[in-house]
Amino acid sequence: MAKIRNAAKGEIVTFKADAALLAALEGAGNRSAFIRSAILAALDNTCPVCRGTGMLTPDQKRHWQRFAKNHTIHKCSECNALHLLCEHERQKPGRPT
Repeated sequence: MAKIRNAAKGEIVTFKADAALLAALEGAGNRSAFIRSAILAALDNTCPVCRGTGMLTPDQKRHWQRFAKNHTIHKCSECNALHLLCEHERQKPGRPT
């Protein structure tokens, strides 16, 4: 990725796009705004630990293992979403899991 400094508007970031992506972007009214919005949405929904890589570093795994001793992954009985649950929260009566 090439970066060009522009003090008035921030940085310009460029990237390569194949023909299919370019064709898909043709319908976007303001491509820059669309791309900015898509990137921000993707970053907002990225795992805060692995930052979207899907992999943990050895140090992250060590921290995760310590965290996992008191936390488990549960499926919500109301919305079916997977979420982390602290063992202390599991012990509260009436708490949906």
